[in-house]
Amino acid sequence: MIRRNSLQRLLDEVGPVDQAGIEERVSKYTTRSIKKSSKLFGLRLAVSMVDLTTLEGKDTPGKVASLCRKALRPHNAPDIPQVAAVCVYPSMVKHAAKHVKGTPVRIASVATAFPSGQAPLKTRLAEVRQAVADGADEIDMVINRGAFLMGELNLVQDEISAVLEACGDATLKVILETSELETYDHIRAASFLAMRVLRPGDFIKTSTGKTSANATLGNNQVMLDAIRDHFLATGNEIAMKPAGGIRTAKQALQFLIAVKETLGDGWLNNRRYRFGASALLNDLLRQLETQRTGAYQAPWAFSEDSSGY
Repeated sequence: MIRRNSLQRLLDEVGPVDQAGIEERVSKYTTRSIKKSSKLFGLRLAVSMVDLTTLEGKDTPGKVASLCRKALRPHNAPDIPQVAAVCVYPSMVKHAAKHVKGTPVRIASVATAFPSGQAPLKTRLAEVRQAVADGADEIDMVINRGAFLMGELNLVQDEISAVLEACGDATLKVILETSELETYDHIRAASFLAMRVLRPGDFIKTSTGKTSANATLGNNQVMLDAIRDHFLATGNEIAMKPAGGIRTAKQALQFLIAVKETLGDGWLNNRRYRFGASALLNDLLRQLETQRTGAYQAPWAFSEDSSGY
């Protein structure tokens, strides 16, 4: 009961979420029409924000090499930017480093027994340290959702702090796994719990992409609002990463509208906003090519490997 009371105290402290208000607000993002130069700007910006991701049991050094080539040169058009990062399992970091280390493309690695987080803390921290030693610039960790829902808030926060220390200079992204937090109120509270121990430039992130429900405009909005409120109270600029289920350029533009209208232009860059995605990049490229040529491009015109162009 005491532990559950600590969660209720946090919920009371950060304030409730108006669920109907959030749903009404994000529904309006889907009705916006972005045309011509503004659309081109948004599409290119979204490309630059992608964490190009492969997180499969069948990942190989060859597949990671292909992903890195795509990250470095998404398309042969000279005005298409590189993506923000490649995101891989810890065992693949050293292979990614062979291709992108020393370039603007960063290496992100999921860690801490991703996606469940169900491993001893000592094991999780060792995984983080090894990924950083192998060349990871960024670590995506998962919180202990069970502990959070049980009200063991000190445990959750202490674990985030321990991972942050293990990261050293690497950026930390804290995955809330919003679908398992059950309510918008819990998502807001977990966002604050993480942000209070994070450094400026670290991220909160929606999802692992491994559950049935991932990033939505709704949970993205709740987290953006929390980032805004935390910034206004502390001056600490926390970044944001929605991940999982964002597959189309149209969706990406809607998420960027949410960022601009909630946090302003200062968050419209890949230091403060990312998309965790694998399929999204190709649709962004298709839309950019359509804008350039006036002809809609077939999906198979864009392969995983940039040599396919």
